[in-house]
Amino acid sequence: MFDAKYITERIRPIPDYPKKGILFRDITPLLKDPKGFGMCIDELAARLEGKRVDYVVGIEARGFIIAPLLAYKMGKGFVPIRKKGKLPGATISKEYEKEYGRDAMEMHRDALERGSSVVIIDDLLATGDTARAAAELVSELGAKVSAIAFIIELSELRGRERLKGYDVISLVKY
Repeated sequence: MFDAKYITERIRPIPDYPKKGILFRDITPLLKDPKGFGMCIDELAARLEGKRVDYVVGIEARGFIIAPLLAYKMGKGFVPIRKKGKLPGATISKEYEKEYGRDAMEMHRDALERGSSVVIIDDLLATGDTARAAAELVSELGAKVSAIAFIIELSELRGRERLKGYDVISLVKY
């Protein structure tokens, strides 16, 4: 059974990281707790039950930790979205704003079949710009986003508003 309090007790706040004024929510204590991390994977799978999902797309870097486990649990394939310049072969790219700077991400051009459905996974929803860029890459390949899911949502940054039109799932909110 999912226990949000148990999960939040295993998420460490780190002030002024990666720059002054940012309160970073570190999931590494949660990752080393098999009960808590397993609880998150099980809960994400439960909340996605009944949705059409062909692939689980993970956003680098912490989405890479969560998405393959969820894909395995759901019996689906895992597709990575990486930082620019990290994938071999032909890619598509998208630039986006983050809460502390500008960045770019890429997917392989042949990563998804036209008409397939995906769930996009990352550890944390802040401003929503990273997840929105990922959703735009998925759409550019002709696939549909069934849901965008996170372990953590920072409600005060209103990222959910930036993802209006998408089914957004988060397990714990700050």
